[in-house]
Amino acid sequence: MNLPRTKEGKIDIKEILIQSGLYLVLLAILLAIIIKEPSFLSIRNLQNILTQSSVKVIIALGVAGLIVTTGTDLSAGRQVGLAAVISATLLQATTNANKVFPELGELPLLLVICVIVAIGAIVGAFNGVVVAFLKLHPFIVTMGSMTIVYGLNSLYYDYVGASPISGFDLRYTNFAQGAFNIGGFTISYLIIYAAICTMIMWVLWNKTKFGKNLFAVGGNTEAAKVSGVNVALTLIIVYALSGAFYAFGGFLEAGRIGSATNNLGFMYEMDAIAACVIGGVSFYGGVGRISGVIIGVIILTVINYGLTYIGVSPYWQYIIKGAIIIVAVAFDSMKHSRRK
Repeated sequence: MNLPRTKEGKIDIKEILIQSGLYLVLLAILLAIIIKEPSFLSIRNLQNILTQSSVKVIIALGVAGLIVTTGTDLSAGRQVGLAAVISATLLQATTNANKVFPELGELPLLLVICVIVAIGAIVGAFNGVVVAFLKLHPFIVTMGSMTIVYGLNSLYYDYVGASPISGFDLRYTNFAQGAFNIGGFTISYLIIYAAICTMIMWVLWNKTKFGKNLFAVGGNTEAAKVSGVNVALTLIIVYALSGAFYAFGGFLEAGRIGSATNNLGFMYEMDAIAACVIGGVSFYGGVGRISGVIIGVIILTVINYGLTYIGVSPYWQYIIKGAIIIVAVAFDSMKHSRRK
């Protein structure tokens, strides 16, 4: 093992803490959970954690690309909610007495997915256009679009009856809740969808010109422009891609839960952003790996699931997650300073 060392050849404890301090904090929380409730380490819990991680992975993959460009997206959760509500209204069973649009009949599942993903891409592209051409900070832009999307979703939700939308077509339910068994280990379909999305994003980041441009823009925007990178187009594409991922995540989330309201997706962006930073995607831009995003989501889900498992109040969980985000960004800042 190559441990970082000082100029004098001694092991650099400070550097080790900067590079690994966040993981030590998270490990301490995990150990406390296990000590409190040893039964947490079970196959069933592992299955639940992987299943719960799946939709979060898809949403985090969308956020990650924005963070690489030194951006962020506060509207991610509300976009998930919009996609969930629209999906729910389009895919209710024809036998449902409370079907919102009975005249639609039984829509093809793939058609609904395409419609939902297209809507998400449009919302994301809108954010990208405003960021790219009006030169506004992504924090402000996505904070505004967060409110707009929630308002639009609430208007639509009110129009269709303002009550939880449920009673889905069995095809939709099976698509989101189905699973298969391998050697006694149950693997949810959601894990497969998350794996497919992960592969798509890995290829885009690592094997395409778009991926090179993405990291170039995040590393140094001015240098990217001089190198011939179309910065505006790159930003619009990454925001549109993020919106598409949020939308697909919302489609799956409504099917997984079995119902949807306009409040679904609330604060989902917090978990996604935290997972990205925990996984090494730097807020200073130009740094990040898909594998890190996946690891970050799984770590955060283990902590969330573990805290719930031992009976920690949801309010304390918000406090802990908020603290984790602050600590993660603090370590990211120290790493950035060391790199400079």
